[in-house]
Amino acid sequence: MKIVIISDTHGGHEELGPLCGDVLIHCGDVENLFKSDDRAIEKIDDWFGRQQFDHILCIGGNHDLALENRVDEGAQPFQNAVFLHETELVINGVKFYGSSWVPDLRNHAFYADELALEEAWSNIPDDVDVLITHTPPAGVLDVSSRGDALGCRRLSRRLKKLKPVLHCFGHVHASAGSRVSGTTTYVNASSVNSSFEIAVAPYEFAFPSKGMPTRKRFWARLASWWPF
Repeated sequence: MKIVIISDTHGGHEELGPLCGDVLIHCGDVENLFKSDDRAIEKIDDWFGRQQFDHILCIGGNHDLALENRVDEGAQPFQNAVFLHETELVINGVKFYGSSWVPDLRNHAFYADELALEEAWSNIPDDVDVLITHTPPAGVLDVSSRGDALGCRRLSRRLKKLKPVLHCFGHVHASAGSRVSGTTTYVNASSVNSSFEIAVAPYEFAFPSKGMPTRKRFWARLASWWPF
């Protein structure tokens, strides 16, 4: 399964060009708080419809006020993508889970205080394979251009138990990149730089074959050996 990951496009998605694969993930911030566009959602939804994927998943970010309003009204924001917020979706045996919440930014979209974050992260399924958040966890690809660490400590603690195969996020433009720790690949898929210019190519991740992560294949094989 070829997964292509982008984030923080802030209205500049067209500059990414045509993309293709099995699953496209957008980790939030399709809008730009500093450059209002009443059709921002419709524009990226149209772009989603022109990409060559079997599945397109998108969550919200702190810039996505219009997106948050539509969700609060009970509207499905996209026709060409699945909005995955506090929701899971299984594709070919792989469990995806998305959550848009961000700490600290009280006047931004999808803000949650510490208690709400604790509850939100506890709702992530223990058997998640691909975790999609907007905020990074504390200490992982979360350092801003000013040297500030902006990741969520509560999310970091939750990840010690979860250990997904892939955790993708954005939010902190200056720390775009990837890191492998243990059995988890972490991806900060921010597409723009600190000047909100598209500067980073989409990240591609080849998920283990047959739709079953390595750790699940191991336990399935162990179960076949052990009859009890």
